[in-house]
Amino acid sequence: MKITVIGPGAMGLLFGGKLAACADVTLIGSNAVNLKEINTNGVTIKRGDCSVTRKIPAYMAGTCNETADVILLFTKAYQIADVLTENKGLIGPDTMLLTLQNGAGHDRVMREFADSAHVLIGTTKQGSYRESASVIVNSGLGETVFGGAAAKGEPGPDKARLEELREIFENAGFPCSVSENIRFDVWNKLMINASSSVLSGVLQVPQGYIAEDSYAWSICEDLIREICAAAAGEGAVFSPEEQILRVREHLRNAPDGYTSIYADIKNGRKTEADFICGAVVRAAKEQGLSVPVQETILRLVHAMEGR
Repeated sequence: MKITVIGPGAMGLLFGGKLAACADVTLIGSNAVNLKEINTNGVTIKRGDCSVTRKIPAYMAGTCNETADVILLFTKAYQIADVLTENKGLIGPDTMLLTLQNGAGHDRVMREFADSAHVLIGTTKQGSYRESASVIVNSGLGETVFGGAAAKGEPGPDKARLEELREIFENAGFPCSVSENIRFDVWNKLMINASSSVLSGVLQVPQGYIAEDSYAWSICEDLIREICAAAAGEGAVFSPEEQILRVREHLRNAPDGYTSIYADIKNGRKTEADFICGAVVRAAKEQGLSVPVQETILRLVHAMEGR
């Protein structure tokens, strides 16, 4: 299977590097200096005292037109439309588009480039950080889950192809499963990202602060309840009280952690808020629901981006 990874950052290099043991992998990026280092030195993945290096061809966006069986997206969520437009030559009639990015709503954008039978969404609990342009550390292990994003009544992906892709992930060292209700899995991960994670970004504090400060935690509870209400309308039913307990336990287990949205705001970068709390706001509006706390947090994030 030919798998093309767009976005050779920490996660793109992790998946590209490990999948290269079981598939024909190509990397697509936009940083010429980094791509040159990857082509010169290969991709090195470290885990504990072990490391492995694999040679993987890396191309500048728009310069490779070999049709892929699967395109795996690891860019920022707001870049999906631009990178798929720039790399249209990679997309054939049977190409499957898969994103494991944080947030929700990516499939809406991907559907501009492929039909319902060729769009996959998912989540991963793998972790990675970069030591250099071509060297990453696999910092967290966990399951990867993906599935079709087709709406009710639309044709979904071929199950045999999904199983083939799952086996490749498994053989590459990624615990993996195919979900029959992937939107539940996406909302389950969004529960933390659109509550405590985005709030820690707005307040510019470590995650543990959210659980320990009464004012911050009361806002977080409101965010969780709004997520549960919006998720229910998309067939993902959660108990708000159970999710409040789960998120608080998560924060207490990683009190010194900082999220990507925290880092983006701190460093003056555009965030993925439109695909995190923005996804909750969008889903709620489609159902005629009111989620005022999510809307306020989204506006605060964008206001801080504008500093």
